Amino acid sequence: MTRAVLRFVAWTITPHQDPDAEPITHAMQCAACGEQSLTFEEIEPAQLWALKHAGLTRHDTYREAITRPWRARPAEGASL
Repeated sequence: MTRAVLRFVAWTITPHQDPDAEPITHAMQCAACGEQSLTFEEIEPAQLWALKHAGLTRHDTYREAITRPWRARPAEGASL
């Protein structure tokens, strides 16, 4: 039988802002038909897609999908 010692370690989670972090991305999705823009690192191209889609379809409700990288780390003073 294998034995293990388990202990509680407090963790925190914060937006991952280190240079190696993935970029924050934005996309817009039409709530009426489900069509979605491409994913962009800036919000403006996604918003422009929604405006063009609205002009073509008269659909007027959209969702913004934001992907933001997060990093979990042991809380300050905690050791693994």
